[in-house]
Amino acid sequence: MSKQTYRVCFCCRRRFKLAASEAPEEIKTLFNTYADGNNGVMTAQNLHRFLVEQQMEETATIGDAMAIIDGLKHPHVFIRGGLNVEAFFKYLFGDMNPAIRSDLGVHHDMTAPLSHYFIYTGHNSYLTGNQLSSDCSDIPIIHALQRGVRVIELDIWPNSTKDNINVLHGRTLTTPVELIKCLRSIKEYAFAASDYPVVITLEDHLTPDLQAKVAQMLIDTFGDMLFLPGSETFQRLPSPEKLKNRIIISTKPPKEYLEAKDVKHKDDSQGGKDSAEEEAWGKEVSNLKSHDSCDDKNNYLDEEENEEETDVDDADTKSLQHVAPEYKRLIAIHAGKPKGELKDALKVDPEKVRRLSLSEQQLRNLAVHHGVDMVRFTQQNMLRIYPKGTRINSSNYNPLIGWLHGAQMVAFNMQGYGRSLWLMQGMFRANGGCGYVKKPEFLLKCGPNNEVFDPKSELPVEKTLKVTVYMGEGWYYDFKHTHFDAYSPPDFYVRLGIAGVSCDTVMKKTKALEDNWIPAWNEEFEFPLTVPELALLRIEVHEYDMSEKDDFGGQSCLPVWELREGIRAVTLHDRKGDKYKSVKLLMRFQFV
Repeated sequence: MSKQTYRVCFCCRRRFKLAASEAPEEIKTLFNTYADGNNGVMTAQNLHRFLVEQQMEETATIGDAMAIIDGLKHPHVFIRGGLNVEAFFKYLFGDMNPAIRSDLGVHHDMTAPLSHYFIYTGHNSYLTGNQLSSDCSDIPIIHALQRGVRVIELDIWPNSTKDNINVLHGRTLTTPVELIKCLRSIKEYAFAASDYPVVITLEDHLTPDLQAKVAQMLIDTFGDMLFLPGSETFQRLPSPEKLKNRIIISTKPPKEYLEAKDVKHKDDSQGGKDSAEEEAWGKEVSNLKSHDSCDDKNNYLDEEENEEETDVDDADTKSLQHVAPEYKRLIAIHAGKPKGELKDALKVDPEKVRRLSLSEQQLRNLAVHHGVDMVRFTQQNMLRIYPKGTRINSSNYNPLIGWLHGAQMVAFNMQGYGRSLWLMQGMFRANGGCGYVKKPEFLLKCGPNNEVFDPKSELPVEKTLKVTVYMGEGWYYDFKHTHFDAYSPPDFYVRLGIAGVSCDTVMKKTKALEDNWIPAWNEEFEFPLTVPELALLRIEVHEYDMSEKDDFGGQSCLPVWELREGIRAVTLHDRKGDKYKSVKLLMRFQFV
């Protein structure tokens, strides 16, 4: 791999030298600082000191250092008694040194009520593609569960003969899939990635006789896995720990059989531009500042806007008489929303818990004047946000506005890809990837006068994250050699920054390095953070193209509060979030 040749035309070729992956000078300097000066070997004692002083691993032991050395026993890099500089570099840039510790597993307190957690939530989980004409299938549900998604949404409708139940996106050209097939797949894969509860949110368009049939399907399919709330009305929801390996049903008692209703979408009709504006790797995530100017629409709920997922007050006895009793008793988390002013939807009933569903546009409208009310509501109740109806290409929105206001279920189209979905995947890499992330304490606590966190408050900088981007490698092995440029090696650069509250959100980039499969940027960046508990570190690699749109070279998104300080290897993922085999960056993280 010393030289690489590119064909320019039938008679001309360009030849480039291919450099081997080599430790940057700063890494060599660190090695020399800690290695035994006599023989240039880093012993277990030396490595232990490096782990404590540079990697900030205060609990590291000599045994941990020995385990690293033993794990690097390879004829080309192993030196008896310790590590040489090549082995040290191999450790730093290897799988043993990730940016987020995978061995911690679930480490948040999982004994609080469900309302105290952000939950990995899907929207229209059965769709294989766009919202209008794609196939409905259990395959996207399986994929979502394998990634750790904990909330699955199913829209249930009568079949053509009205004697069975299908799952489909109603009043569209989507092809249906049988409900029983989806339920069986959920049972098989529900706990493949996590033991913590799976919530099935049902958008119910059924007659009472078919509701009764659904109830029997749920009982027969899930058996003891199905959580039955009994006759109790929850004042506090059970904890994820208590609900381990259980299936929870959340839906609304339907007001009427919706056979003749038409779905209309009035929220933000200009959103139809999404498809045309979408870049190859996803439209840039909007800054939360842009949401502050949203028109409040006279502070009233738009019934037609929300008709696709309309909730009704579960205390409405008129509606309850249309519900099959065996179906109603399976509903553990009732959805409900009073009509009228937006602020009325956020009234807290201390005697019972409910779930409220809002479109992303309604969330933005509420955030303008009622952000504090949302935070207070979500301390006890569940808030679900779903994409606006005009996202027919299954694109997504910025999830941070929902999380900042305490929304537990920020529902995303998981079958697509793009920067917003990368943020979602980044958030739920936290807490061992179990699909539940404990909310920051400031969203849960009340002051002495019952005051709660104000999402619009201006906060001081709590800490600063310093990031050094040393180098990258792996593209030569994971991509065709003419993928980025037909006539020369690629010109890579890194975009990195923070997705978080408005004043923390920023993107920066390195210089582009020409004709290099193993670029060494050695650039440092600083990110002041006012709310590090909700900050996600965005990392993207692109290949500069003078004449066309820059090519995508990988991405990752990491929860800042779980970053390991020190020099770390950051594996990159493709557009869909799947990890590349070889592509990674060597970076350093410091909090000051």
